[in-house]
Formats: sequence, C-alpha cells, structure tokens
Amino acid sequence: MPPAAAASPTPTRSDRLDALRGLAIVWMAAFHFGFDLNHFGWIRQDFYRDPVWTWQRGCIVSLFLFCAGGGQAFAVLAGQGAPRFWKRWSQVAGCALLVSLGSWFMFPSSWISFGVLHGIALMLLLLRMGLSRLPNAVLLALAALAIAAPLLLQSAFFDTRWTNWIGLVTHKPITEDYVPVLPWLGVMLVGFVVTRARPQLWAGSAPRPLALLGRWSLSFYMVHQPVLIGALMALQLLRGS
Repeated sequence: MPPAAAASPTPTRSDRLDALRGLAIVWMAAFHFGFDLNHFGWIRQDFYRDPVWTWQRGCIVSLFLFCAGGGQAFAVLAGQGAPRFWKRWSQVAGCALLVSLGSWFMFPSSWISFGVLHGIALMLLLLRMGLSRLPNAVLLALAALAIAAPLLLQSAFFDTRWTNWIGLVTHKPITEDYVPVLPWLGVMLVGFVVTRARPQLWAGSAPRPLALLGRWSLSFYMVHQPVLIGALMALQLLRGS
C-alpha cells in the first residue's frame, strides 16, 4: 500500500483576499483623489460631514481591517514564525510614523496621530500577542463588544491625543485620519474569525491586477498620495503660468 500523502501546507495568503484588499486600495485612491481635488479648490465637497463621503471612508477602512484580520488568520494557520511577523509589523509601524510626520507638515492643525496604519499596527499586536489564541465564539463576542463600546461608553478623558486612540471619545478629534481601536478592532476580529473558520472561502483564482495590488498595498498606500498631490500641484502651476 502506498504511503499516505502528506497534508498540503496551509498557504500564508490568498489571491482572493489579496484582490479584495486591492479593491479597497483602488477605492481609497479614488476617494483620496476627490479629497485632493477638494483641497486644491477644484471641487467643493464636505468630506468631513457629507454621508456620501463619510460612508465611503467607513467602508474602505472596514475592507482594509477585514482583510488585515483575514491575512493574520492565514499566517496563524500556516504557523508563521515571529521573525516574519515582526518584520511586517515594523514596516507598518514605520510607515505610520512617516504618515504622522508628513501630515504634520501638510496639515499642522489636524495632523494624523492615530490613523489607519497606527490602528492596524496596534491591533495586529493585540491579535497576535493573545487574541488569536481565543476560540472563534469568544472572538465574535469581543468583536461585538468592540463595535458597540463607542456607542455605549464615552468620556471626555478620551478626547485628548494621548487617549483618543482607544476610541471612547465624546466627539471626533480634529485630524485628517482617525481609526481608533474601538470600534475598529471588531472589524479585524471578524475578518480573522471568518478566515480561520472557513479558509476555503478564499480558495480559487482572482483578478491578477487586483491581487498583485493587494500584495503591495502598503507600498501603494505610502506612494499614492505624494504622487496625486504632486501631479495636482504641477497642473495648478501650469494653469497659472
């Protein structure tokens, strides 16, 4: 009798999950292009209060965090080692610091102290340092609590830049990007649980351009705004000459 075939190793990522992240990247770039047009006065929109824009932002951030949770589920299932995790985490955290620095130069009164990359960096630590060991049912309960907490609990104590990263603020801080732990950790946990429970949902092929873009999402994120802003500044100078 031939020996039993060895079990196939769990992949560390999925083309379909990468493609979903790539879709979020394309949507984000389009959103930021509109924001930049508004910043330079080419269009007039209220990106801070108009539901057309605020709901889009919420959906984009949700997709990113859901995919981040799913990616960590694949990493855990595949037994990803600590060195690889810390290498990726240091890239995310380093880019978060660069975002804070760049936003301070461009928006000194509303610079980003805890945006999407800051949130992802901290949430990844929470997930990989302990939460990933919990059963799926417990994680779903925690996700529900995380999502509900800002609606049920608010305090002025959390309204400062030193504490608003938790998310229990009485009002949204004046900043160009704000993705606190609560409620957004809940979205990442949902992505983690869905993928850990049913990794086969992500099996199969996906549009190659989107999957490739999803694999390089951090690089694209860091480059796209300087490119868009630089192009619009150049066009503005040409129009004025």
